[in-house]
Amino acid sequence: METLIVLIFIVGYLAIALEHNLKLDKLIPALAMMAILWALVAFGIDSFPNWFNSSAHKLIEGFSNFSTEERHHLLEETLLHHLGKTAEILFFLLGAMTIVEIIDYFDGFATFKNYIKTKSKKKLLWIFAFLAFLLSAIIDNLTATIVLITILQKIINDRNTRIWFAGLIIIAANAGGAWSPIGDVTTTMLWIGKKVTSAKLIEHLFLPSLLCMAVPVFIASFMEPFKGNIDNVDVGEGTASKYGPTMLYLGLGGIIFVPIFKTITHLPPYVGMMLSLSVVGIFAEIYSRSEFSISHVTDEEGDDSEGHHSPVHKSLSKIEMPSVLFFFGILMAVAALESLGMLFIGAESLKTIIPNTDVVVMLLGVGSAVVDNVPLVAASMGMFQEPIDSPLWHFVAFSAGTGGSMLIIGSAAGVVAMGMEKIDFFWYFKKIAWLAAIGFLVGSFAFMGLRVIL
Repeated sequence: METLIVLIFIVGYLAIALEHNLKLDKLIPALAMMAILWALVAFGIDSFPNWFNSSAHKLIEGFSNFSTEERHHLLEETLLHHLGKTAEILFFLLGAMTIVEIIDYFDGFATFKNYIKTKSKKKLLWIFAFLAFLLSAIIDNLTATIVLITILQKIINDRNTRIWFAGLIIIAANAGGAWSPIGDVTTTMLWIGKKVTSAKLIEHLFLPSLLCMAVPVFIASFMEPFKGNIDNVDVGEGTASKYGPTMLYLGLGGIIFVPIFKTITHLPPYVGMMLSLSVVGIFAEIYSRSEFSISHVTDEEGDDSEGHHSPVHKSLSKIEMPSVLFFFGILMAVAALESLGMLFIGAESLKTIIPNTDVVVMLLGVGSAVVDNVPLVAASMGMFQEPIDSPLWHFVAFSAGTGGSMLIIGSAAGVVAMGMEKIDFFWYFKKIAWLAAIGFLVGSFAFMGLRVIL
């Protein structure tokens, strides 16, 4: 039965990795894999010699002597435990994505265009790189990439120039997401899973992540595509809504408030995110009604048949539910393997083959460029039993977050940029991948050096 479970997981994993070739959304194999794995666990419950206690991170002694009823009771408790941990991550992401959509509803991100006053390609590169690095740490790397490429499309007309900028934005956004507990799904998983704390994560990863972004950008700034000036650049346009800047700063402030709330109350992060969402939602409703009232008064036609639309409802309707369901499926599927102790036993075997954990974690980073980094980090959380804020977890966060930049399909930021700008896989591999690899290696060695100092 264990062999069949591993086989199902591998087949599902391959289907996720090859979603573009199969033309099958990755949420479908993720959900199918999760349901089938837990069904197999339930059917074969009497044949498993081991069971893993996820709370204590150790194998349960004497499981083979448990009665069928006791085993099924333990199965239900384990399933509820993993469902609760997964729900914490999903509700946190739902809250963050809704706040971002509310900001976008008021066109708040257009505020950033006011800071762009140059036509120099080199200066624009550094501006966009630092914006991606800082924004991704606050609103996550996926959203930061969408926002910046949208702005890029409005100020640079030449597509060939834009895709070079997009390639460096991917590297910068992934680097920025690695040092923040809310900057990437994988760092959020480690943070909510009590593997890292906000302060230590920032302390250990800010400098390596900064170098991971800055070195490739510095090298690229001397390359031909970034020499000279941009023609017909459209800079300094204001936002479409007068409340845009206010909602931008309010929304970003609400997201930044979440780690502070967790530190003060010791409650799970999703509670603070729900509080921030409620505050942002209140102001969104007030401002939206104000704008509707003004437009209703000034509109001579007076056609208000559609009436006022709630910005919160509108934002919730734009949430990417396929991504949320994918995270649910993959996290629960990995939880099934963890519950049987397979990841624990696999980790012990891996340590025997490759005793140097730094090499193992760097290979995880390279692997995240080929397959999705969410299941890789989920697997590492079950494989290693290091205490909270162990350097291992910080290195896992860095490797999984930045290693995906080496292929355009290796990160959510890369996939969305690929779709928005129709970037060719092999173009990225030839032009950008080597820059991302240099950044990854520089950041990794910087982390190792900083670890000795700290």
